[in-house]
Amino acid sequence: MKKIINAPADVVVDALRGMAAAHPDGLRVQTDPAFVTRSDAPVTDKVAVVSGGGSGHEPLHVGFVGSGMLDVAVPGPVFTSPTPDAVQAAIGEADAGAGTLLVVKNYTGDVLNFETAAELAEAAGVGTRTVVVQDDVAVQDSTDTAGRRGVGGTVLLEKIVGAAAERGDDLAACHDIAERVSANVRSMGMALTAPTVPHVGEPSFTLADYEMEIGVGIHGEPGRERVELESADRIVRRLLDPVLEDLPFREGDEVLLFTNSMGGTPETELYLAHGIAERLLADRGLHVSRRLVGPYITSLEMQGMSLTLLKLDDELRQLWDAPVRTSALTW
Repeated sequence: MKKIINAPADVVVDALRGMAAAHPDGLRVQTDPAFVTRSDAPVTDKVAVVSGGGSGHEPLHVGFVGSGMLDVAVPGPVFTSPTPDAVQAAIGEADAGAGTLLVVKNYTGDVLNFETAAELAEAAGVGTRTVVVQDDVAVQDSTDTAGRRGVGGTVLLEKIVGAAAERGDDLAACHDIAERVSANVRSMGMALTAPTVPHVGEPSFTLADYEMEIGVGIHGEPGRERVELESADRIVRRLLDPVLEDLPFREGDEVLLFTNSMGGTPETELYLAHGIAERLLADRGLHVSRRLVGPYITSLEMQGMSLTLLKLDDELRQLWDAPVRTSALTW
């Protein structure tokens, strides 16, 4: 294992300290329990948007804390859910009386721990609602989920519901918008190599030089199939076809296309794949009006990519376009 770290057990805390040093004006960072808060939180009369999960997927979630997106993010150990007490403390840090919306990826540990934190917050008088993101079409169930995994759709949902909260929508309205995004977003990913968790010290799985994993999860969970490496055209088709068949998307739909690096894929390959995806979508009569390309939900240093497609309407497009200012996403 080659990584730029000190002790494997200290990776998350050391990274958070570095984040605090890099963004002293925009963020407040706490390490015990660990969470990252926008510097002006709690924001009066605003619904607090809280998310989190295991570290190793950066910039998700800590990189999306700021105006127009998350009020606070709770990072757990690498690929491991944060504890309920950390989530509860984060809710207390962000809530300003208008309630808190919890955005949770559909992994068993995340769902249980955020659910417990929500119950504790409710007992303390904080109104909460939860949306569970489950956009991965690759598998119905895995060892870490009951139902579909939450992956790239989480990024789009956090941006859109963050904008709704920023414009002053109440908790029920924010929850409705989050559920609408969740219902209209689908993703699928693939891998050329496996990630290496620092405290494990070896790759999560093994692929031969000529193999790729189709439908892989963001923690290295197995996908639909392991096949021989193919051309970019065929890889993009393998990811896009199941996404399009699942919702289904129809000719004339307006969509947002998110082409994501799993951490180790260079932009040259990512843009190449994005161009193929745009062409294939145009051939099916879909109108790509919004785009996001880059490493926004990663799996440490995994080489691979994912495609996420969100069906847009006028309100979702406007919320996507609304200003955002975070360390990883700004316009």
